[in-house]
Amino acid sequence: MARIVLMGTAAFGLPAFTRVAEHPDFEIAAVYTQPPKPAGRGHRLQHTPVHEWALARGIGEIRTPRTLKDPAEQQAFAGLGADLALVAAYGLILPKPVLEAPRRGCVNIHASLLPRWRGAAPIQRAIEAGDEVSGVSFFVMDEGIDTGPLLARYEQPLPPKARAPQLHDLLAELAARHVVEVLEGYLAGRIEPRPQPEEGATYAHRLRREEGHLDFTAPADLLERRIRAFDPWPGTWCFCGEERLLVHDADVVDGEGEPGTVIAPPLVVACGRGALAITRIARAGRRVLEVEAFLRGFPIPVGARLH
Repeated sequence: MARIVLMGTAAFGLPAFTRVAEHPDFEIAAVYTQPPKPAGRGHRLQHTPVHEWALARGIGEIRTPRTLKDPAEQQAFAGLGADLALVAAYGLILPKPVLEAPRRGCVNIHASLLPRWRGAAPIQRAIEAGDEVSGVSFFVMDEGIDTGPLLARYEQPLPPKARAPQLHDLLAELAARHVVEVLEGYLAGRIEPRPQPEEGATYAHRLRREEGHLDFTAPADLLERRIRAFDPWPGTWCFCGEERLLVHDADVVDGEGEPGTVIAPPLVVACGRGALAITRIARAGRRVLEVEAFLRGFPIPVGARLH
């Protein structure tokens, strides 16, 4: 029986972790996740999704170090005697002593077809770029950022007008369908790590809040993709005068005019190329409405400028 350490924080890895935890040939040596953080109005400490999952499954060894750079933490990790660590959306750097502690190293599940979209935001950057196909990659971690040798890649076509949460869930389930076969094959020596291709490498930079501010001098198709990619965070918005408007859905349509100008009803906005027909929108702190209902309470006439 192989001893596996699971390392994750966000919900992305949970379907795969569940498959591993339920498999009779795998023993969960420990679960590593980030420490609880204050959340909500009362700033009460809140466990990560992986922590909650481990508690619900009755996993006894749950560890929440703030860093793995401490030699004592590294020694404790090595003391688990793991055959392999499975890592998915953990969010902490794994130093070399941690990477080398398990007998077969650390295997990461990454939400892209590496080497495309290495880095922190592969799902969002794939949608923003207009990729037609995404997928998941299993690779043996090294000290680089998502640069280690590949074990397997599995493709996932993007659904029409895919939003980030939808693609997140599709890729999480795709990883879960293949995780057991990949780990079994790797542990048994049937799957050999192979270097990532040099060609096609791109980097998925971490999302920044200011990216959500819609710049209407950009092409309409790019802005429409950002609306879907930046859901739920940072979201996308613009201003009408001093009023901040949260843009939740839009379609790309033909049209031209000064960027930011409303050129047709109900709310068609000229962009640097083409136009954006906003279909769902909200004022800050209010509920999202269909555009027609929104305009009854907050009229925006043709000729108005959004910025």
